[in-house]
Amino acid sequence: MRMLALRMVQHVSEDRQTLEFYAREATTYVHWSCTEPSRHLDLFLSDLSANARILELGCGAGSDSAAMIARGFDVTPTDASPELAASATSRLARTVSVLAAGDLSAVSEFDAIWASACLLHVPLQDLADVIARINTALKPEGRFYASYKSGQAEGRDRFGRYYNNPSAPQLEDIYRNSSWNSLHIKTNPGSGYDGESTTWLHVTAVKP
Repeated sequence: MRMLALRMVQHVSEDRQTLEFYAREATTYVHWSCTEPSRHLDLFLSDLSANARILELGCGAGSDSAAMIARGFDVTPTDASPELAASATSRLARTVSVLAAGDLSAVSEFDAIWASACLLHVPLQDLADVIARINTALKPEGRFYASYKSGQAEGRDRFGRYYNNPSAPQLEDIYRNSSWNSLHIKTNPGSGYDGESTTWLHVTAVKP
């Protein structure tokens, strides 16, 4: 059995207060998020081969992983929250590893990495390092998707969760620290668990 390479020391990119929120509110959050998969998922998957190996970072309740598994992809679901990982394990009937994005140490292992509404909790100062780790974990021509809330400055929501709140130009600069064959950023209005209106940034990148 192939094992995902992990480091056992928690990386600085995991915010303690954010993890405490997901530990405390796991049941309520899973009930809220356990709905349809992301509407951006189909387009992302359409460019992958039928047997593609996909890493999901921040799988939460497991909705997106469930959709990918149902379509026959080789999916490795993970989450930084032990409580959410346990919930997703129950739903998916497979082990969901506890993995912070900043602890990813795989090398050329995945055809694609999916990180929907996940890396937005990585402190802005650590984001370039996390993106570089993701780039290293991808095989050549590997695809990467992540979504972020856009804002004027990093900060916390009313639940105390940390958000890096980058602008589109900031994200582009951060991604350019790693080598990508293509990089596309799309925006759309929306909201999240807090019910507040926000602008979402959807970033798709392809490794050379």
